[in-house]
Amino acid sequence: MFRHLLVPTDGSSLSRETIAKAVAFASENSARLTFLHVQPEVFGPSNVSLFGDGMVVNPGWSEELLRANQAYASQVLQQAEALATAAGVRSEGITVVGSVIYEAILDEAKRHGCDLIFMASHGRRGLAGFLLGSETQRVLTHSSLPVLVYRTPEGP
Repeated sequence: MFRHLLVPTDGSSLSRETIAKAVAFASENSARLTFLHVQPEVFGPSNVSLFGDGMVVNPGWSEELLRANQAYASQVLQQAEALATAAGVRSEGITVVGSVIYEAILDEAKRHGCDLIFMASHGRRGLAGFLLGSETQRVLTHSSLPVLVYRTPEGP
């Protein structure tokens, strides 16, 4: 069946619940896990417009934000790996910086030789789903790998 799962995580409560389900799934299938946290780009193409033309930004601010993002990613991944270790499941945690989250997920799945992407869905529907979009939906639309989407039993 599946031997190497990529599990994207943003550190949210839904993401933590999904990690627990992925660990159980991996344990039942003797699979290993790669946990992925995508850090936002501090000054990438998608957020330059937030500052406008001619605005001066303190150079230390971007370094501070970068350190905070790295610390958060490290904490999220350590928690995920600890859960896997406690269940006897091999795992590793990786973090990348990217402005397009779904592309980073797909790139890392390929780079690490994963055969399944196991991820959460926030279940946004209607106008909220249309306006906010869904990284899960984008992964489903663009992935050549199977994607297992976890939704909580209670729903959104």
